[in-house]
Amino acid sequence: MSAPPEREIALPPADGSDAAWLRTSPLGILALGFRSVGRAVLPAIAVSFGAEDWGFAAGLLLVCAIIATSLLGAALAWWRTQYRIGSSDIRLHRGIIGRSARSIPIERIQDVSLEQRLLPRLLGLVEVRFETGAGGKDELKLAYVTLSEGEALRESVRARIDSGEPAHFAGQGSVQNTRANVSTSGEGEANAATPLFAMGPRRILLFGLFEFSLIVFAVLGGAAQQFDVLLPFDIWDLEAWEQRLAGPNALVGAWLARLGWLSRLVGVLVALALLGAIGLATGLVRTFAREYGFCLERTPRGFRRRRGLVTRTDLVMPEHRVQAVTVSTGLLRRIWGWHRLSFISLAQDAGSANHTVAPFAQMREIGPIAAAAGFSLPDSATDWQRPSPRFRLDHAVLGALIPLAATVVALALERPAWALGALLLAAMITLRHHLLWRCERHALDDRQVIARSGWLVPGIKIATRVKLHSVEIVQGPLGRRRGYADLRFGLAGGRLVLRGLALSDAQRLRTAVLGSITGIDFSELAA
Repeated sequence: MSAPPEREIALPPADGSDAAWLRTSPLGILALGFRSVGRAVLPAIAVSFGAEDWGFAAGLLLVCAIIATSLLGAALAWWRTQYRIGSSDIRLHRGIIGRSARSIPIERIQDVSLEQRLLPRLLGLVEVRFETGAGGKDELKLAYVTLSEGEALRESVRARIDSGEPAHFAGQGSVQNTRANVSTSGEGEANAATPLFAMGPRRILLFGLFEFSLIVFAVLGGAAQQFDVLLPFDIWDLEAWEQRLAGPNALVGAWLARLGWLSRLVGVLVALALLGAIGLATGLVRTFAREYGFCLERTPRGFRRRRGLVTRTDLVMPEHRVQAVTVSTGLLRRIWGWHRLSFISLAQDAGSANHTVAPFAQMREIGPIAAAAGFSLPDSATDWQRPSPRFRLDHAVLGALIPLAATVVALALERPAWALGALLLAAMITLRHHLLWRCERHALDDRQVIARSGWLVPGIKIATRVKLHSVEIVQGPLGRRRGYADLRFGLAGGRLVLRGLALSDAQRLRTAVLGSITGIDFSELAA
């Protein structure tokens, strides 16, 4: 496909005045239009097939009308969308009937990332995302601009963020000049980039085996509910399935009937095997599409992560905005030593996986990445401390009260099997809290706060002491009486909690961390 026509990119001129208003690429009409078509065509096909009086021609006409309407709406949305990169803010005006005007100060922007879905990628377009670190609510998206324009916008805004001063650009030059500047900057950055982690196809396929997913069944189930009129029988009718499996041969049907409960057991086993196979296949496909070409590099701008087969993302995380790191694993992954490393940064949305920097790695691979971000993983010299034994003892007693009461009731009703089950449940709850007490640990060194949690799937979170915002001691009624408390650290982009510490330990840790926070002049930290 031919490249989109070049056009001028208006950036803030050197005298500090604002640039002219711009529209996104006209080719974005196709990307936006066909994205709307994909959501409307399937229901239209279902309606056309479900209506007995409609013919094929009427259904085809309906689909064409939907496509035309979607493209017309996309064209109107494109015409009514304008943006401007000013000397102090980014402004976006859009809306066909109701108009919205958004303005985000450049000083609030944490980072700029580029994303390419399949169709925009084929058209040479990219979506520019300006991240503000406000949980996704204030994130500004610009869809779609040409790749060269997106790179130019990203570099110009990043330069403004890094300098902290009004940007001085070369004015409204042609896209050839902008592209040349971006190309030169990109080549220099590529030459200075240090590879930290990458995943080849074999590693990604192995990763996919651990990403078991049944999302395809949710999609198929929802489609079956929506388009049940097109199906020859009720898919939720077990007898109908048995008749279909028996087929027209009466002997096969009689043979299945003689098997009785055994046939149902075999059917359940076959269904479970099919379920597992489809779950594995779905996990493989989703993981390969998401992680294809995964590459993490350290550049002068920060940590650059690129990945994606259908949707290609290019994200840069500045090093000084990384607030903490987390190392997690899964029940099966832990057996073979596979872990996930994620950065908690100022620009991270709550619960988002956008900052996973090593999704499937061994600890020997994770260590250098964490060190590049300024964090040290715990080792044999780490001085681990456990929470108060009273904390887990109290929670074990409280959790076992209901099963123990049920045991007494079951014995009174002369139900020994019920009593035994309730007693086993109480024992399991008690054992769980004992194992949690043995596995939950925390440590404090000169630079970091380290927390380890979980026993089946343990995880580690490490935060830099000087980047913590606050320290809070929280005690409930039982904690006040028994002498333990939770220690909560204010952390931009996430949270860090040490649960059930002895009150004296919590006070000591709070004093130490507050000393680190107050002993730093944050105005000098960036320098």
